[in-house]
Amino acid sequence: MSTLVNNSYPHAGCEEHILFARTSGLEYRILVSRPGGDAPPAGYPVIYAADGHALFHTLAESARLQTRKPHGYDPAVIVGIGYPSGEPFDMIRRCYDFTIPADVTSLPKRPDGSQWPEHGGADRFLDVLEKEIMPLIGGMFPVDPKRQSLFGHSLGGLLVLHTLFTRPALFSHFAAGSPSVWWGDYAVLEELKHFTGAFPQLGLSPKPKLLITVGAEELEHMVADAELLPERLAPLASAGLEVKLAKFPEEGHVSVLPAALSRLLRFALEQP
Repeated sequence: MSTLVNNSYPHAGCEEHILFARTSGLEYRILVSRPGGDAPPAGYPVIYAADGHALFHTLAESARLQTRKPHGYDPAVIVGIGYPSGEPFDMIRRCYDFTIPADVTSLPKRPDGSQWPEHGGADRFLDVLEKEIMPLIGGMFPVDPKRQSLFGHSLGGLLVLHTLFTRPALFSHFAAGSPSVWWGDYAVLEELKHFTGAFPQLGLSPKPKLLITVGAEELEHMVADAELLPERLAPLASAGLEVKLAKFPEEGHVSVLPAALSRLLRFALEQP
């Protein structure tokens, strides 16, 4: 069940909905930016962003500017998935929603010395996204099922990779920002192996596309992990998987976000 709580958040054309997810029993805040023009013949493209309260404002305003006619991209629906706390990064909720199961002994010590919050709920979160959030947006707008994008940063980037490797038909465009490939002793690379073997037989249409973004000044292992992914996925190019890597000079783990979001719009909205 969803309830509209603010139809001008934070600007005209933006809305905030409370979603009480039947699938998980958890509460979400769904931030929606309505497009500024008529829908294309096939419907609006939609971009979903995890960590909605951190990313929605920048992404929505960037989309508003970059979809202006006559030279802009097609108008798009921007959806931020946030939490009741309203915090930019709600560590407790995102740690559960964005991660795959892991033995806690495989996780690094947290900077403040505290224990890791409950984790491993990515599939439960994807069920909410697939069965409740996406239908909510589909009920609000005519959407193009062949132009659906998911963006996440850090642990959210891990979520994007997990989604591509386990539910590749759910989106057409997958954008993993500074993905936490290290999670669970690199468990997502095991998923990549299975995906590599299965992908050629899936017959997906359209073929999914993957964008990986990272700041050149991030931790050395984060940059190396981001650069590793296109290498590991290169054998799938002949089967139609398109992988792009964007490394932004002089940007760190947080400062890279505006550049990554701008590149996301080109990736998600540029026509082939």
